[in-house]
Amino acid sequence: MQYVKKDLGSYQLHLIQTTAFKSILVKMHFHNTIQKEKITARNFLVNLLLCSTAKTPSKREISIRCQDLYAAQISATNRRIGSLMDTCFTLSVLQDRYTQTGNFRKSLELFHEILLEPNVENKAFCAKDFEMVRNELETRLKTSKEDLSHYSIVRALEKVDSKSPLSIRGEGYLEDIKNITQESLYEAYQTMIQKDKIDIFVIGDIEVEEVMKDITEIFQFKTYKGKKETAILPDPVLPKRVRSAVETVEAAQTKLVMVCRLCNLTEYERNYPLTLYNIILGGSADSLLFTEVREKNSLCYSIRSVPNKLDNCLLIMAGIPKDGKKQAIKAIQNQLKTLVHGDFMEEALCKAKEFYLASFDAIEDSMGRLAESYYMMELLGVDDIETKKQKMREVTKEQVVAVAKKVKLDLIYTLEGGSHEETTIE
Repeated sequence: MQYVKKDLGSYQLHLIQTTAFKSILVKMHFHNTIQKEKITARNFLVNLLLCSTAKTPSKREISIRCQDLYAAQISATNRRIGSLMDTCFTLSVLQDRYTQTGNFRKSLELFHEILLEPNVENKAFCAKDFEMVRNELETRLKTSKEDLSHYSIVRALEKVDSKSPLSIRGEGYLEDIKNITQESLYEAYQTMIQKDKIDIFVIGDIEVEEVMKDITEIFQFKTYKGKKETAILPDPVLPKRVRSAVETVEAAQTKLVMVCRLCNLTEYERNYPLTLYNIILGGSADSLLFTEVREKNSLCYSIRSVPNKLDNCLLIMAGIPKDGKKQAIKAIQNQLKTLVHGDFMEEALCKAKEFYLASFDAIEDSMGRLAESYYMMELLGVDDIETKKQKMREVTKEQVVAVAKKVKLDLIYTLEGGSHEETTIE
């Protein structure tokens, strides 16, 4: 595998040459400091850009053109990464050797058309597409509560710190849609193109010099981008005691979310011992939460933990019976104490390392995950895959326990079945 990075001033170009795939993957990331008032418009925008272009005025015609390029696929996503808003446009296409000479470049040209030649007139997006996407977005936001697992996490983070970026809803806000116009959305598009930092990744069995030539000829952004902002949120200020919040919805099952804050982690702890700590706590089928809380004591239907290391928090999420809330919380707190006291075997640490190292097979077998790995190296300055493997093998039990002592429970949130009343205890 060969990795080449080139700083072109207006964007960074990353080329990863590998013979493991028959396709070529192109990912273009736009990222900047996240702002709550702009997240809904950005979600609106990424969907709108895929509907039509100045030359191809309908989604159906774009689909036909993609089929003519041997089933090329173009998609877009928007997400929060710590303090950043990250918008990614993706092109996936077969290599020319499996199609015809020039197919990749033609696919790049369509990709460019979708991104940089929007269907705009008088500095306003096409009215027909605008209304269609607005209706789709409204429907999606109105039904967001139907996924109770996701909704409970969203509400828990809003309760933790409503002023922090970690509380921003990635999907946007229903109340903001009415303020978005065709003109204001075009202004948001111009801001993204002109002011966001841009990283372009190309992965596949490519000729590096040839692909670099194609990319630099087709994508010529005119603005120089400054230094990248840090994605890691500041260390949290903990309340004097653990807070609780309860909400009710019309549902049979109760969702429990326990938000733990990560206090004063070093960069090494954030990238290595924390990962193993989480696998042992609730990140695998052999974890303490799964075996002790679910399997042995039957206190929940499902349970897992996820570290959000850029947010300096760790989430414990469980589906529980409503009348078993106190028992489940106590059992979870006992497992947190187990790790603080170091009451686990070296075997558990070895299994966690094996679990982590096995995950790299999935990364190296997936173009998308491989691209994400390199993007995190660029965005966060994390180590490359081989260095990660070696450093993870060297993590000790004492280092995991040291991290456990920096994990502090902040909020216990429950979304209970019932009426729509809400109570919050500070």
